[in-house]
Amino acid sequence: CLTATALGASVRPGAHFLFYDGKQCFISYEKRRLDDDARSREKKKERQMENRLKVGIISSTHGVRGEVKVFPTTDDVRRFGRLKEVILETGRESRILEIEGVKFFKQFAILKFKGIDSINDIEKYRGCDLFVTRENAVKLKENEYFIADLIGISVEDETGVLLGELEDVIETGANDVYQIRMTDGRELLLPAIRQCVLSVDIEAGRMRVHVLDGLL
Repeated sequence: CLTATALGASVRPGAHFLFYDGKQCFISYEKRRLDDDARSREKKKERQMENRLKVGIISSTHGVRGEVKVFPTTDDVRRFGRLKEVILETGRESRILEIEGVKFFKQFAILKFKGIDSINDIEKYRGCDLFVTRENAVKLKENEYFIADLIGISVEDETGVLLGELEDVIETGANDVYQIRMTDGRELLLPAIRQCVLSVDIEAGRMRVHVLDGLL
């Protein structure tokens, strides 16, 4: 691919020529600018998502007055009682919803959002994720971490040898289990207990572990 200046053509700066099968094709700088804009929007969305933590999924409607049943992805479903707002993510748009009422039923939270008063208004959001900003997240205790921060970090053994990458956190009820994709492609299921997890450095993106006999 040659720049227009190299070809001596009289076109606007940033335009490009492309030769294919001996034919000269012109690619305008507008397309490149649109591609750059798309990448910029994607990076902005990624930064926004890094500042968000998922707290639940709208599993179904509840009644006919706009309430929804939310499956919590947080440890304590009661934390919804302290939330004033959540961020609804549809995949196409993000929308801040003010929480008007909260009830609890078994493991679910029943939420009522301000301005949504009909089942017809909320039905379309079934299956959508609910997030909070880190500022509105629960305060972590010592040796507690947000799952979103653990996903993707490198996992090393006691000597610093890379084992793989943490892919998922499985919540079992007793203790969490870290699903690790090893460098050789195998899967390691490591219990999140003191004997196995030696240290976690979120800023460095690194976890150091001890693999008990029989886990591999």
